Amino acid sequence: MKRSKLWSLILVTILCLSMLPGAVAETALEGEITFWHSFTQGPRLERIQAAADGFMAENPNVKINIETFSWADFYTKWTTGLASGNVPDMSTAQNPQVVEMIDADAIIPLDGLIDRIGRERFFEAPLREMTGDGSCYAVPIYLHAFVMWYRTDLLEKYNLDIPATWAELYEAASTIQKGENGAVSGCSVPLGTNDQMGTIYLDLWAGSAGKSLLTPEGKANLTDPTIVEGIKYWVQMYKDNSPADSINYNVLDQATLYYLGKNAFDFNSGFQIGGVQTNSPDLLDVIDCAPIPTINEGDEPDYIVNNMPMVIWKNSKHPEICEAFIEYLYQPEIYIPFLHSVPVGMLPALKEIAEDPAFTDDPMLKKYENAKNVISNALHKGSAIGFEYGPCVEAGMVANQRVIENMFQDIILNGTPVEEAAQTAEDKINELIGDL
Repeated sequence: MKRSKLWSLILVTILCLSMLPGAVAETALEGEITFWHSFTQGPRLERIQAAADGFMAENPNVKINIETFSWADFYTKWTTGLASGNVPDMSTAQNPQVVEMIDADAIIPLDGLIDRIGRERFFEAPLREMTGDGSCYAVPIYLHAFVMWYRTDLLEKYNLDIPATWAELYEAASTIQKGENGAVSGCSVPLGTNDQMGTIYLDLWAGSAGKSLLTPEGKANLTDPTIVEGIKYWVQMYKDNSPADSINYNVLDQATLYYLGKNAFDFNSGFQIGGVQTNSPDLLDVIDCAPIPTINEGDEPDYIVNNMPMVIWKNSKHPEICEAFIEYLYQPEIYIPFLHSVPVGMLPALKEIAEDPAFTDDPMLKKYENAKNVISNALHKGSAIGFEYGPCVEAGMVANQRVIENMFQDIILNGTPVEEAAQTAEDKINELIGDL
């Protein structure tokens, strides 16, 4: 009888303790979420789907619906869907978009998730770029940077050095353009108005000159004399060394030209390697990359760095599932194969993974060690477009509204003087900024 009373007392005590504030109980995840991402290429698309399948197998009461959009389509999708609530539970994004999402009160802070994963495990710059009002609203899934890609065989054929300045790049591109008689473009310049490639190319010039497409006060900076020179440079490069159709190229059109061996110089990330491997494997031994050119030899290059974020939307009914799935993605046995699906194109957001032999011993990473080192170095010497003075919502007006692309087309197709077109584009961006 005494033993029975003792056990009863123990059971009551356990029950009472479990009801105290702060007591933790293991609760099975249950619910359905929608995940929008822009991992459109086959291998990483398959890896993300496999990760979702694995997570659902471990959590049988969870369903993850995946929808895939190009980066350009995603921006249109979420900005138009915000008013109607037609947004996902979680998604990928781009750095300037995160700031716009914070400004629209559309996503939730993720500091708790970051601390559970281990804040010290992440590189600092990505978290800094995704912070607003003292809270971090996104976690980086991978890192990459734009560098200059070239064909080593063409440089050797025409006895050319790797260009270190923009003037040297123009001369090298012109030599190859003339020598190949149009079969290979010297340097394609993509200016399609359904993407941001014209903005990217102009920002690369501006950064190399220590300039930003935004002023420190958050206004457009297109009439700065140095940036006007950059506009003229790319217009001339387009006219002399680029296919006529590139006036309408988006990022995939442009990249495909390099994948097929039809562009001597290109500006992109390590994704070029996977593209060449898929489309022209015979060229894998003759591609490499170098730092962004500068105006003056010996200047420090600047880079466009993309710390690709994942966010959780405020309207999600199951943010706990989103957080659990994001945490699941960082497990080495999930994360490293995902990164390897685009070797050198996706570099780790976690410090220890960057040094993990399971990551670094990949054959493609070893083959393109120089490219990996060039891009890894760039990650610490650049920022997202417009983030030179820190994260700001105005950067989205520069990067995502296609004003600069329309400016280039106005100059080339209509003959509008560069200074006039730059002023019109600057005024248009400032008008958009004023409407924020």
